[in-house]
Amino acid sequence: MNAPTSPPLSHAAAPEGLPLPRVYGAVNWVGLQTLYLKEVRRFWKVGMQTVAAPVVTTLLYMMIFVVAMNGSTPLLEGVSYARFVTPGLVMMTVLNNAFANSSSSLIQIKLMGTAPDILTPPLSPLEMLAGFGLGAATRGILVGVVTAAAVWPFAPFPVAAPWAVAYYGLCAALMMGFVGIAAGLWSQKFDHLAAVTNFIVMPMTFLSGTFYLIERLPEPFRSATKFNPFFYLIDGFRYGFIGQSEGSLAVGVAATGLITVALGAWCWSLFRSGWRLQS
Repeated sequence: MNAPTSPPLSHAAAPEGLPLPRVYGAVNWVGLQTLYLKEVRRFWKVGMQTVAAPVVTTLLYMMIFVVAMNGSTPLLEGVSYARFVTPGLVMMTVLNNAFANSSSSLIQIKLMGTAPDILTPPLSPLEMLAGFGLGAATRGILVGVVTAAAVWPFAPFPVAAPWAVAYYGLCAALMMGFVGIAAGLWSQKFDHLAAVTNFIVMPMTFLSGTFYLIERLPEPFRSATKFNPFFYLIDGFRYGFIGQSEGSLAVGVAATGLITVALGAWCWSLFRSGWRLQS
C-alpha cells in the first residue's frame, strides 16, 4: 500500500497560535495594507512637521524669488515669473517629502532595532517595496497638493495638460520613495542620510531649472543638466500647468519612467537580500 500523504499546508490547517503559512504566489494584502497604513500614520501623526512646514518653506521661497524678480523680463513669453516658478516649487516639495518619508522610516527601524517587525511577518520583498514606496509617494503627493493649494491665491495657474501633472507627479513621488529606500538601507546613522540629502538630493533639485531656464546656463552646466532626471520631472510637471517646456516631453516621459522602474527593481533586490537590514 502506498504511504498516506500529508495534506498540503493551508491557512485552515495552521496550528492554533502559530503564524499562518504563506501560499506561494499569493499576495499578503493584510500585511501590505498594515505596512502602508503604518507609513502613512507615521508622518500624519506629526503633520505640523511633515505637511505644514514644507508649505511654509515653499511660501517663503516664492516670496523671496518673486519679489526679487519683480519687474524683470519674463523667462517665457506670456508667462509671469510667479507662474513659471510655482510648479517647480510644488515639485520640489513632492521630491523632498517622498524621499524623507521612506529614508527616515528605514533608518529609524534600523537604529531602534525594530527591523524584525517587518522581517518576521510573512511579507515578500515586493510587498515591502510596495508598502514603503506607496507610503512615501502618499506623503509626497499629499504635501504637493497642499502646497499647490496654498500658493494658488498668490499665483493662480491653470492646468494645461492634466496627464502631465498626474504622470510626472506620481513618477516623482515613486522615484524619490525608491531613492529614499535605498538611502535608508545604506545609511547606518543619520549623518549618512544627511550626506545623501545635502550632497545628492538638494544639489540635483536646485540645479534642475526650478528657478531659471537652463538655456541661460553656460556650458558645460547646460548640457550636464539634461542628464539630471529632476530636470525632466520639473520641466514636464511645469508643462502640465503652463503648456510650455524646455526639454523633449518624449525623452522626459521615457527617461523618468525607466529610471523609476529601475530604481524599484534595485530596491526589490535589496529587500530580497536583506542588505544591511538583517544585521
